[in-house]
Amino acid sequence: MCGIAGLSLRQGAPPPDPATLAALSGALGHRGPDGAATVVEGQTALVHTRLAIIDLAGGDQPLRAGPVSLIANGEIYNAPELRDAMPGTPHATGSDCEPPLHLFRRNGDGYAAALRGMFAVAVHDRGGRTLTLSRDRFGIKPLYCLDLPDGVAFASEPQALLAAGLCARGVRRASRDELLQMQFCSGPATIFPGIVRVLPGETLHFTDGRLSGRSRLAALPEGGPEEIAEDAALARLDAALMQSVDLHRRSDVPYGMFLSGGIDSASILAVMARLSGRHPVLAFTAGFDVPGAADERALASVMARSVGAAHETVDITRAMVWRHLPQIVAAMDDPAADYAIIPSWFLAQRARQQVKVVLCGEGGDEVFGGYGRYRSAMRPWFLGGRAMRARGVFDGLGVLRTPPAGWRNGFAAAAAQASGGGRSRLQAAQAADIADWLPHDLLLKLDRCLMAHGVEGRTPLLDPAVADAGFRLPDGLKLRDGRGKYLLRRWLQDALPAARPFARKQGFTVPVGAWMAQDGGRLGRLVAAQAGVAELAHPDRVERLFAAAADRRHGAAAWMLLFYALWHRAHVEARGCAGDVWEALSP
Repeated sequence: MCGIAGLSLRQGAPPPDPATLAALSGALGHRGPDGAATVVEGQTALVHTRLAIIDLAGGDQPLRAGPVSLIANGEIYNAPELRDAMPGTPHATGSDCEPPLHLFRRNGDGYAAALRGMFAVAVHDRGGRTLTLSRDRFGIKPLYCLDLPDGVAFASEPQALLAAGLCARGVRRASRDELLQMQFCSGPATIFPGIVRVLPGETLHFTDGRLSGRSRLAALPEGGPEEIAEDAALARLDAALMQSVDLHRRSDVPYGMFLSGGIDSASILAVMARLSGRHPVLAFTAGFDVPGAADERALASVMARSVGAAHETVDITRAMVWRHLPQIVAAMDDPAADYAIIPSWFLAQRARQQVKVVLCGEGGDEVFGGYGRYRSAMRPWFLGGRAMRARGVFDGLGVLRTPPAGWRNGFAAAAAQASGGGRSRLQAAQAADIADWLPHDLLLKLDRCLMAHGVEGRTPLLDPAVADAGFRLPDGLKLRDGRGKYLLRRWLQDALPAARPFARKQGFTVPVGAWMAQDGGRLGRLVAAQAGVAELAHPDRVERLFAAAADRRHGAAAWMLLFYALWHRAHVEARGCAGDVWEALSP
């Protein structure tokens, strides 16, 4: 896992500025604490900061073969198999990112189709004066680009492009409205004017600093639900999980996993324990200090003991959150206000004391049909069904000066594109989430919170084999008896009975409302006075919102404004994230 950035400028433009390249490298240092390199090749510059996971001694980048240079952020899990498929091709390192270099020389822009893993890759061909940017199919690893007057810039994080002075700090209103209403920004545009995402599965080709081609690989198999018996589906799922987790364990450094009380991480634990033999799995679980809050530590401990795993817990308190929240929010430069950033950040901080890699359960709900909103989306409107994300966080609260307009358009476009092709309503809902919500919220949260501590997060449930085994299942093997993820639960019932996969579970929540309610008056006044909030909300209504933060709807909106106030100070006002929440919000 690493940070990548660079520039590709047109012939005749001034060469890449060393100060700009130094700023890009410095802004990505947290992603690559084990080394950094910057090279200038004609009008193209490549910047790399390294978190060493594979080939610790020999895997420094850029990697070169002939006129081609490559930098990458991610892991190519099938690198050994790719090497074997290229007999006679000399490899200079043991890096998992070297096979893509040779594949590019053989196949050109189509090289990414053979890669199994999570990645953002930049390839410079000096002979053709081309730059190629590619991102993995699910969008596990981030990549952004920015058109310049004389070329293009790219980086793993938007904040690096801002820190280098390559574009002005500002807020794109349409994305801001999406963020306020959905807690994430959809589609290719980011909240920063001019900075766009390379989409999941996309490859962009630039010639002499200008976009000259683009292509995109699909994350999901085509077609509607297949006909398959439950026993056959279970056998296929078992094989896919075993293969995927085994590949995701490939590492030259210590690794562990994040364990909740849920089905997804329990499934990963079961497979890791089966594969690890005498070596105990190391699992990390978070809990909270609020009585009555969803606390998964007890069930996680039972599951860990049942397979002999070493189990570490992280106790998250209100005082910890207020002390570190400015840093946590600042890590989310591409803003996603999912309150799960809080436990993710603290778990990564704790895990880094022992490991550099953790396996995580993201993607299970999307691939196997776990969310309750899928059941609603399947029903016709006259039976209580409704479109996903039909209601925004601030709808009906009267807090904002101007009600957000068109905030659902981006997600609606993703949902429309996900339909058709014989897909069922359930599949269409899943595909919409996998295209938009997953990369722009859940995976973004995982990447930023873990990379803030130099920890690599891996997602075995977001793997082509697992997607093939799960997405085209009959609807009845996903939803049954009012529960989602039926087949995964049925598999887990045999693989890890201690997980109690069919027991009714309390949904995972972070008690931000309870924390804010204890300091509602003080927080409300400070948040209402922030420049980013004052321009979009009525101050007196913001204060009343925080006073009622114990209520679920009011608490969600109050959290959104608290997040936005801290995010705006860090990334628009460029005022940093030093101190606790009270210091960060002080005049």
